[in-house]
Amino acid sequence: MSYKHLTLSNAEEEVHRLSTNWQTLLDAMPEMVFLLRDDGAVEYMNRSAKTCFGDPCPRSVRESLKQIGQNCRETLHNLSASTGDGKIVEGLIDATPVEYSSVPFVGYTGEKLIMLIMRDITQRKSFERELLQFNTSIETILEQKIGELQASEEMRFRLSRQVNSLKSQLGHYHKADKMVGRSRKMRELREMIHQVSSSDATILITGESGTGKELVANLVKATSGRDDKPFLKINCNAINDSLLEADLFGYEKGAFTGAQSRKIGKFEVVDGGTIFLDEIGDISPRMQVALLRVLQNGEIIRVGGTEPVRVNVRVIAATNVDLTLAVKEKKFRLDLYYRLNIINIDIPPLRERKEDIVELVSHFVNHYREAFKKEIDFVPKSTINRLLAHDWPGNVRELENLIQRAVLMAKGKMITENDLIFDQDPSMTPQQTDSFDIDGKLGALALKLIVADFEATIIQRALHKYSGNVSIAASQLKIGKTALYDKMKQHGISAKSIKQSRKNGD
Repeated sequence: MSYKHLTLSNAEEEVHRLSTNWQTLLDAMPEMVFLLRDDGAVEYMNRSAKTCFGDPCPRSVRESLKQIGQNCRETLHNLSASTGDGKIVEGLIDATPVEYSSVPFVGYTGEKLIMLIMRDITQRKSFERELLQFNTSIETILEQKIGELQASEEMRFRLSRQVNSLKSQLGHYHKADKMVGRSRKMRELREMIHQVSSSDATILITGESGTGKELVANLVKATSGRDDKPFLKINCNAINDSLLEADLFGYEKGAFTGAQSRKIGKFEVVDGGTIFLDEIGDISPRMQVALLRVLQNGEIIRVGGTEPVRVNVRVIAATNVDLTLAVKEKKFRLDLYYRLNIINIDIPPLRERKEDIVELVSHFVNHYREAFKKEIDFVPKSTINRLLAHDWPGNVRELENLIQRAVLMAKGKMITENDLIFDQDPSMTPQQTDSFDIDGKLGALALKLIVADFEATIIQRALHKYSGNVSIAASQLKIGKTALYDKMKQHGISAKSIKQSRKNGD
């Protein structure tokens, strides 16, 4: 190789080394560096410039750089190419605020370029705007900040309430809660129970037959401060009035024939605890006076006695009778009604919370498939739709009876519409209940279920005949009043519904 060629090769290597060195140096700078040609095109961008604006630059960025290059050339026109003006100028690249200085730059091939040394001043401009706003309108800033603090405080307050509400709702799920359903009405019912259970106030539970008044009473007691104290349940309609008074308040020796010694009543036995009086709307006027004394003064008088006995008992009463109507008809004392109705918990009927039916069906299916050793694992949508279309006059008790029969009668692993045998509405007329289709049930039901349905028909007919009077019906059927009530509960029959239908002339 000739000396001339060697010298040229060395020169090219040196040029390449110098080019690489200054590019490495520029890439290491935190500032952005651009080399612009005369036509405004970008000849070079260092790493910082590429990071900020991208590589290649968007068209809007290139247009902004082109305009800055033209301005710089006009400024540098009369200045020395080696020194430049060194002046720092602010501008916009697209929408990004920047500050830059410019110097002329000669490329390796002799072309005249403009070198821009640039910084992104977005953050500084933001600070300057805030400072300007602060200086020009201190009151506005203060009002704004105060408003933000107030909004923040309000938000914290709302969040606190939500947290407390969630804690309260979580606390509403108690191990003693056997009620099934998560509808809005059931959530409100649980919230009401937990809100009032901690007090010692008398509670009146109202609702139609079969809605679960006893379950509510159980939950009230379990979540009260008397949970570890005695708890007794009395069905006031299942005991003769005179026996009920002696059972609740006790009696003295010689108070009546057979009273050979003093007997302590239920109120004394449960002293310090809770007593649940179911069917309170059916008690006699004499019992109403005696019960009023307990609620007013916390005292009882044993049958045949004269000395009051102090008791500390919380009373939970329940009824499916409209007590306000009973008061108007002079069948129930107004003062006793006020004493009982300090807190009223009204249980919604099933027809008003049908969204709970699916969950109730699942609950009863699981229960009875274990009880009957059946492998039911599916309820078709058509069956569910049939259940949703029913009005459920017997409420949850009627649904439970239906599912019990359906699980027992199901031939496969699912409950079909053919397995649904609805109870007769207790409000049906005697002519309707007289008809008992034995032929239609043969082959469809087991003998035990046919007999049960026939028994329900007889009880309905007797109650219709005697205008819903359970005592007379029990006497005519030669069955105890308590036993008749048990059978009515088993079949989902309501004496109240029958009385109402008779009153309406049905």
